[in-house]
Amino acid sequence: MTTTKATKKRTPRFPRLPKGPNGGIQLMLIQNVEHLGKAGEIVEVKPGHANNYLLPEGLAIISNEHHKRMVEKHRAKLLELERKRLSDLRSQADQIGKQSINVEANANEEGHLYGSVGSAEIVAALRANGYQVGPDNVKLDGVLKELGLYTVKIQLHPEVTTDLKVWVVPAASN
Repeated sequence: MTTTKATKKRTPRFPRLPKGPNGGIQLMLIQNVEHLGKAGEIVEVKPGHANNYLLPEGLAIISNEHHKRMVEKHRAKLLELERKRLSDLRSQADQIGKQSINVEANANEEGHLYGSVGSAEIVAALRANGYQVGPDNVKLDGVLKELGLYTVKIQLHPEVTTDLKVWVVPAASN
């Protein structure tokens, strides 16, 4: 005699994510994501990138017809907001470009620093002057190891970049 075990149909805890034509997951971006796309675009990414980064961080949503209609309806508003944000960033970049900041560091008589000046020190000096930038906005070729004047690139947005003059000066003696 054979016994049959009652099998319960398993329902997935999460809805299946829509597959794209290349086998990836199709998502609609809510915010601009560097190296991926702009807000409102439909992108195809690997399942791990979607499940571990884009969806939990709120950068993207599942692409469906309702979301596509909503984005089309608000695309003009999104473009206007992005345009305003870019103009604000450009004006901030112009103000930063006119600045010249001093960063104090301990150095020997020849002008070689005992340590180095990196993006954290430059960001601290900019914040002291009232500019809100992060260490990822400062683009250095390498750390600064000598006293002198350096030109450092500040990238506030992929389309907005400016140059900042940084003076590395010896620290005041106590």
